[in-house]
Amino acid sequence: MRTTKTLPRFFPRFFPRFLRTALLMLGAGASALCVAQEWPAKPISLIVPFPSGGTTDVLARAIGDQLSKRLGQPVIVENRPGAGATLGADYVAKAKPDGYTLLMGAVHHTIATSVYKKLPYNFQKDLAPIATVAMVPNVLVINPAKTPAKTVAELVALARKSPTEFAYGSNGNGTAQHLIGTQFQTASGAPLLHVPYKGSGPLTTDLLGGQVTMSFDTLTPVLPHIKAGKLRALAVTTAKRSSVLPDVPTMEEAGLKGFDIGTWFGILAPAATPKPIVAQLSAKIVEIVNSPDFQQRMLAAGAEPMPSDSAAFAKRIDDETAKFAKLVKDGKVTIE
Repeated sequence: MRTTKTLPRFFPRFFPRFLRTALLMLGAGASALCVAQEWPAKPISLIVPFPSGGTTDVLARAIGDQLSKRLGQPVIVENRPGAGATLGADYVAKAKPDGYTLLMGAVHHTIATSVYKKLPYNFQKDLAPIATVAMVPNVLVINPAKTPAKTVAELVALARKSPTEFAYGSNGNGTAQHLIGTQFQTASGAPLLHVPYKGSGPLTTDLLGGQVTMSFDTLTPVLPHIKAGKLRALAVTTAKRSSVLPDVPTMEEAGLKGFDIGTWFGILAPAATPKPIVAQLSAKIVEIVNSPDFQQRMLAAGAEPMPSDSAAFAKRIDDETAKFAKLVKDGKVTIE
């Protein structure tokens, strides 16, 4: 006798729902693939959260130029400075996730997460890491025409004896320069006055003019002035010396312990950007950063090329967000 298997009672109701879900998933995958195949079909905006002339701007224009050649579409650098680089990040976090609006992010964004009590975006959730581009050492520089110190120890001694606080400039509240200045003040006992700027361009102008005494800026914007003798480099804030300034000691070598902060730069997109587009961008950027011409250009500007894909970039963001949360707490740095 032939027997037939009966289907479970729930099957007639379950199957249509299952089929609809499967078709929707298949359709979403096909749609994402289609979008990736058509992308890019128009110019791409690369948002720089600082004014022109600073390290972020210089690196963005260098990577944008090479990316444009590889993608066959213009990459337009757009400066949106303000609020310690958070205005630009917020703009990209809320942009349409179609691969046409990108952020030239930096270490400042992992610091801002802890410094600002309220941010209109979540850096780790609202932005998708694509690839890192470079690491640039931060360097303590002074105007030798205004301040005679030749070492960190001499600068600290002058600051302690001064009847007024020495002013140091930064790229804004909650940036790496701000945090380094706070750490320097704690480690040295020197009374310092923090003066925030919107970026390295206006900061460097005032440092050269003597409006501020010192800065802990990234190496790129101040390197030409160091070479010209208009600014004096006293120490770098990274764990090892810069290959561009091999005679300049680290802060640790200069007598202040616990310094190991450099400024990395990388490109991010809105979180919901299709994964195929993120993967394509990541591969292109890593290819660019690994190219000899780009590496030579970065080294000449005082930047260390740092290629890494989206997964490695995401881990760096997570690790450094946790690291800076402790430094911010210890330094009691908060911004409304």
